[in-house]
Amino acid sequence: MDIVDLARWQFAITTVYHFIFVPVTIGLAPLVAIMQTKWLKRGEERWLKLSEFFGKLLIINFAIGVATGIVQEFQFGMGWSEYSRYVGDIFGAPLAFEALLAFFLESTFLGIWIFGRGRITPKLHTLSIWLFAIGSDISALFILAANSFMQNPNGTRFNAGTGRAELDGPGGFLNVIFSATSMYTFLHTFAASILLAGSAIAAIALWWLVKTIKKNAPEAEELWRPAAHFGLVAMLIGSILVIGSGHFSAQHITEVQPTKMAAAMGINTTEKNVPLALVYTGGDLAKGEANIIALPIPGLESFMAKNDPNAELQGGKDLQERFAAEFADTYAGAEISYIPNVGLTFYSFRIMMLFGFISFALSIVGLVKLKKPEAISAGLAKVFLWSTLLPFLASTFGWILTEVGRQPWVVYPNFGGDANVHQLTIEAASLTVHPIEIILSLVIFTLLYLILGIVWFVLVKRYAREGISTNKRLVTDVVELKDDTVLSFEY
Repeated sequence: MDIVDLARWQFAITTVYHFIFVPVTIGLAPLVAIMQTKWLKRGEERWLKLSEFFGKLLIINFAIGVATGIVQEFQFGMGWSEYSRYVGDIFGAPLAFEALLAFFLESTFLGIWIFGRGRITPKLHTLSIWLFAIGSDISALFILAANSFMQNPNGTRFNAGTGRAELDGPGGFLNVIFSATSMYTFLHTFAASILLAGSAIAAIALWWLVKTIKKNAPEAEELWRPAAHFGLVAMLIGSILVIGSGHFSAQHITEVQPTKMAAAMGINTTEKNVPLALVYTGGDLAKGEANIIALPIPGLESFMAKNDPNAELQGGKDLQERFAAEFADTYAGAEISYIPNVGLTFYSFRIMMLFGFISFALSIVGLVKLKKPEAISAGLAKVFLWSTLLPFLASTFGWILTEVGRQPWVVYPNFGGDANVHQLTIEAASLTVHPIEIILSLVIFTLLYLILGIVWFVLVKRYAREGISTNKRLVTDVVELKDDTVLSFEY
């Protein structure tokens, strides 16, 4: 493999691994904050204990997420220096805000939440977890805005003198952050995170419910049944939001990234009243020769893409010809396929949707079964434990769809805006990095991530199995220090 393939593999592996932890933090933070707010408003101690219990899992996940995320930024200067040179002025701005604003907001108030109980008032302590949750959302917004710029560049202009893309004034930065692509992506990611975190809470609570319902019925009824209901409701809301936001996001992508959606939907040539494709068995979509098995319902795919069963959808063959004509002078003599890997794009799209709908169905089943908790079997609890993998896999395949479907571009052309700002992936890789350096760093990262993954799994499993001590009372009142109290730390 050449430097481009190696750099792509490295970034793909590290990104997918890092994103295992990101949605857990984004989703679990507001849910833990809601639990603690329930305690603050109602005075029910169970919600305080639940917030502490799931807060431990949140802390572990956040720490591993930070450790795995640091590697991402180094790769822009290592494997993708030409990309950084070309769009660094734009791409670097949201990343800088994420580090200087959002990350410090997260880390500061998470620290206050961890160490502040009994040292600050309950209201301030609850406020600290909300500020941590808000910081997580702001962090996600900046990161997703940077990625959304790569999908649909906004707020930019091309400087012919320097050969680089630049922000189009102060308003350009706001266009990057709050572009339509960024907003759709943020909403979809947030919804997926709530679904994932809700499924984790529901699974753990149902497991404990089954474990305690016969041995300690009061604990099951007082603690784990409300927790399971809370998680299932979050799971249901998250699945509805992720399905709805995914629908409108796909319609937006159909307009701004037609090649991605042509591959995802398996459309050979431009046509109307397109049926829903179910199976792709091979063939060249760029030549209109992809082998597609479709559901015999005319117009279903047209309706999904444009809310109109008679809508016209662009096919791979026509898009290949359009892009080839558009960039004939720019890439003269180069035979470039402008259609992404059809197999990966096509099936990632369907797997992501399938797991989203399964999670929706499971949340309904769980809420119905929870009406009679004694009827919930150990087998069903195990099903929910294993089902927590579904949102993880859906998120992973969603990112595969997003990134693979953008190829062969690292910065996709914006035909509705400044079409001069674009970059092929083969133009973005570093010119001076040796393939051995990429291979060596990839091996080191993989081994390091394996160790961190084992540590994460062991800690999460340990604290999840440890449960909640029903006899332990959490100190929430502010401890008044006496004049002769010796400080444990001072500077």
